[in-house]
Amino acid sequence: MKNFFRLRPNPAFLTAGLAVALSLLACTETKTKNVPQPTPTSTTPVVNEEARDYNQYTELVWSDEFNTGALDQTKWTYELGGGGWGNNELQTYTNTNDNVYMSGGNLVIQAKQTGPNAYTSGRLITKGKQSFQYGRIDVRAKLPKGKGVWPAIWMLGSDIDQNNWPKCGEIDIMELRGSQPREFLSTMHFGNSTADHRYKGFTKAMSVDLSADFHTYSVVRSKDLLRFYVDGETQPYYQFTGNDASPFPFNNPFFVILNVAVGGNFDGNPDGSTTFPQQMQMDYVRHYQYK
Repeated sequence: MKNFFRLRPNPAFLTAGLAVALSLLACTETKTKNVPQPTPTSTTPVVNEEARDYNQYTELVWSDEFNTGALDQTKWTYELGGGGWGNNELQTYTNTNDNVYMSGGNLVIQAKQTGPNAYTSGRLITKGKQSFQYGRIDVRAKLPKGKGVWPAIWMLGSDIDQNNWPKCGEIDIMELRGSQPREFLSTMHFGNSTADHRYKGFTKAMSVDLSADFHTYSVVRSKDLLRFYVDGETQPYYQFTGNDASPFPFNNPFFVILNVAVGGNFDGNPDGSTTFPQQMQMDYVRHYQYK
């Protein structure tokens, strides 16, 4: 533009040139203004992240009532194999009717003895088929018992393939030492690595033998808060908050696991007092939210 003005010092032309320059500048500014801007980060609350009372979760959004003749494999996957599962367990998980089947409107996971210190059982997961974030999960179940029998209703972070245990988080809604059938545990596992594994939980004492009848085991998940209930009681027997773990993976989606282990670190191995087969029966698994 400077060279252009030197060649043509006519004032009138200078005026015209200035007008053109201003026009070009205006066009440049207009183009700059039209450059797409980053989309602002959404601050919309996640569904059901606010904590509500137990009985306000009335909207059933997912369930398995176990009323069909076979396992619904659009909801569940068999997890198979042995190898101790990191706890020196003795069972091998199978997908046979000996270990997982339907009976009288219930899902049955059955642990069987197949030889000296040899057992088969079942382990089912919703991983890849259904994840759960905020809301209330109820599982109505009748538990097995006996030294070395280890039934569990629990959850793992759905990002476990990217963030290995315990970084993904583990929620034990209910696990029972078969040698102590009048109490169960609710435990949270977390940490940055296996070397950093930490846990915190509660042992719930009951006045009855939990193998004698069905009971409902529940967890209500809200942002930075988990509350545990049994049999629809209005007050939680245990609470776990954002101050109880760092890192805190428990605001993420999790999947459900149902299994009966045999032997291992939790309750030791079966002894002469343990009888087989042993069954965990589930009437339903339900996930509720509030409106």
